[in-house]
Amino acid sequence: MKTGARPRRGAPPKGEVSARERILATARELFYREGIRAIGVDMVVERSGVSKTSLYRLFESKDALIAAVVAEQDRLFWSWWDRIEEQHADDPRALLEALLTWTAKRIGHPSWRGCPFLNLATEFPDANHPGRVIARRNKEQMRAKLASIVGRLGVGDPDRIASQIALMINGAYITGLMTKPAGLRGDLVDAAMKLVV
Repeated sequence: MKTGARPRRGAPPKGEVSARERILATARELFYREGIRAIGVDMVVERSGVSKTSLYRLFESKDALIAAVVAEQDRLFWSWWDRIEEQHADDPRALLEALLTWTAKRIGHPSWRGCPFLNLATEFPDANHPGRVIARRNKEQMRAKLASIVGRLGVGDPDRIASQIALMINGAYITGLMTKPAGLRGDLVDAAMKLVV
């Protein structure tokens, strides 16, 4: 910055990442890889290159930062879901298979550290924690969307079938943390599709 120049305010120039975006991206990566409780705001500040003052101006507390990170993860999850849904809008069976296949593929990725929503629920048992509220809403919305999909397949009691499929998905998320089963995709798809025949 030139001597006497005033600090830049407002939105960053096109193509430049804002301080908020840098903080969220850094926190999301660190929280996911290391665990939320293991990462303090000082580490987020150091890795993001944003001052602590800026962080606290944008997020009033670590809990507010956690909630913002979880909200971003939720947005990314539903953005992915919507893209898959658009590809299979007229075929609920193909849609369900695609969602399950993608889930297994995600679990098989070398960087897999578990479902971020389940991870948060494990670290924060308080049902009213702002991040946990978002995580719970994500799981409830997933179950509701699954019920809509299996309902279009004409199964009896789509809510119950959707709950069972959600249990399988969440179980696969945990299984993927313990081992990388070669047949996870086939097992998950096969088990879930048996519920909708």
